[in-house]
Amino acid sequence: MDKVVHFHMPVDDMERARRFYMNIFGWDFQGTGYPEYQLATTVDTDENDIPKEPGAINGSLYTRESPEEYPEITIEVSSIEDYLKKIEKSGGKIITSKTPVKDLGFYAEFRDTENNIVGLWQEPT
Repeated sequence: MDKVVHFHMPVDDMERARRFYMNIFGWDFQGTGYPEYQLATTVDTDENDIPKEPGAINGSLYTRESPEEYPEITIEVSSIEDYLKKIEKSGGKIITSKTPVKDLGFYAEFRDTENNIVGLWQEPT
């Protein structure tokens, strides 16, 4: 079974959203060098930034660019190429093909049969 490993949430005001999630849930935020994208730590992590608690995930906030944006989950898979083929055969639409993310791994996006946008993550090989 493939697991959810990350979330993205669009926000209209980054500082207001940060304060909200920090005050309500105790989340921490890290800058990324881009003011429109902040990493959200929702659970303690190890030295490799992997959540210590099984089943827990961390995510990010990003500045909303259009009113149609909504939260997105990311699912870790063994081979993005294989999963993109399965997705297309099952009626999904590819939005972003396999894309390297620095030396961290690979990312892709698809739209499912219910019009949700979902991310795929593959660790580097």
